[in-house]
Amino acid sequence: QVQLVESGGGLVQGGDSLRLSCEASGRTLGLYAMGWFRQAPGKEREFVAATSWSGDSTYYTDSVKGRFTISRDNAKNTVNLQMNSLKPEDTAVYYCAVAGKPLYGDWYERRLMYDYWGQGTQVTVSS
Repeated sequence: QVQLVESGGGLVQGGDSLRLSCEASGRTLGLYAMGWFRQAPGKEREFVAATSWSGDSTYYTDSVKGRFTISRDNAKNTVNLQMNSLKPEDTAVYYCAVAGKPLYGDWYERRLMYDYWGQGTQVTVSS
């Protein structure tokens, strides 16, 4: 079993930055893609960003490109999401997710491809 714990959420003003972190523990051998999803009130959980096991490939939803950066440290089993120029529409609960199998292309954006999920951390951006 794998446990994921997110941290770094909070309340900020528009234009500010936040850095989310997620640490994996437990059976971490054989983990592949790591990603971030978010869910706003009344909306479905949506893809935000993901990275391959090596970190060489990264993927972003269009609305965060140029503002968010995902990175991972396999030695520490962590994945981070640096969020700059935050907007009120970024307000959501952010979830860390990990896949226990290799992902390819648009699989990175699909919720069902991820096997383990964190409990989520709230990000609120005021205008």
